[in-house]
Amino acid sequence: MYSKDELKNLKLEFWESFAAFCEVQPYLKGRRKIWTLYNTKVKGVELKFDATRDGAFVILEVNHRIEEERLEMFERLTWYKETLEKDFPEGLIWDICFVRDTGKQVARIYTEKRGIDFHRRGDWGMFFTFMASQMFLLERNFMSIAEYLRE
Repeated sequence: MYSKDELKNLKLEFWESFAAFCEVQPYLKGRRKIWTLYNTKVKGVELKFDATRDGAFVILEVNHRIEEERLEMFERLTWYKETLEKDFPEGLIWDICFVRDTGKQVARIYTEKRGIDFHRRGDWGMFFTFMASQMFLLERNFMSIAEYLRE
């Protein structure tokens, strides 16, 4: 088990190492900003990474505070399911009611790689490879439809 400070330092080292990994990936070179993440310009829609003891996750999250708006945006995203899932032969996981650790309900569309553990440094290479390649695809597919989702 890690102490609170050790876990904080491990997370910091993980994300710094991931950033360094991304900087040297040929398919990410020349981008003004490596990832869009919170700056999708679509209200209530964000792209996220998550690394846990259960695996790696690349996420498109709909987090409108108002449930009606959240559900409406999720439905609008389903109209573009084929575009979003392009390059994902296994498809994506569509979860209309995901409950975060904080108890907040959001909708998520994501891909995952299970069986790797963020606490094992030996797994970090698998995390980095999966997260960078999958976010590149998800972000590209999302940005191709983003203008149709803007209000």
